[in-house]
Amino acid sequence: MSGVWVFKNGVVRLVENVGGEQGAVGRRKVLVHVPTSEVITSYDVLEEKLAGLGWERYPSTPDLIQFHKRSSVHLISVPTDFSKFRSVHMYDIVVKSRNIFEVRDA
Repeated sequence: MSGVWVFKNGVVRLVENVGGEQGAVGRRKVLVHVPTSEVITSYDVLEEKLAGLGWERYPSTPDLIQFHKRSSVHLISVPTDFSKFRSVHMYDIVVKSRNIFEVRDA
């Protein structure tokens, strides 16, 4: 993970590739389901993989899709528009479901 975490107005976000390796700027990231080596290409695919791990869709706002796992306090939030799915959302999923997903350079 290259970049810098920035705290502004009470929100923490990842600014990618700040001072990263040469040629790293603009690299696209993808979320990969490790057991199948499948790249997550839509929320339908993501929801299927998360459901298999016990995550359930959680009622949310019109601009967010959220998933909750009954056995934990974790909540995964992603924008409803998959084109706005960024690495910060991917890393959130990786942290909350260890050893199942990875973020890789495309």
